[in-house]
Amino acid sequence: MLYAIISEDVTNSLNQRKQARPAHLERLNALQQQGRLVLAGPHPAIDSNDPGEAGFSGSLVVAEFTDLSAAQSWADSDPYIEAGVYANIVVKPFKKVLP
Repeated sequence: MLYAIISEDVTNSLNQRKQARPAHLERLNALQQQGRLVLAGPHPAIDSNDPGEAGFSGSLVVAEFTDLSAAQSWADSDPYIEAGVYANIVVKPFKKVLP
């Protein structure tokens, strides 16, 4: 089943994001190689694809996991948590309708 992992950043998370990004992307690339990743990306803190020093306010990952517990466990192991990027993570079942 698909799950949405919705993460909210702490204030001024950009430096922590930059440091932990390679490890964060490595995990996402592994999901993609397994054919389980639907989409992933950050929420710019301002209305721009390139927010510069404004940074990001959070992230969204939609991916396939065996169950809610597995999705939560994967989310809880994100390098951004250890780096202090995320203030909060919500994991919810997701039903893709379109496209």
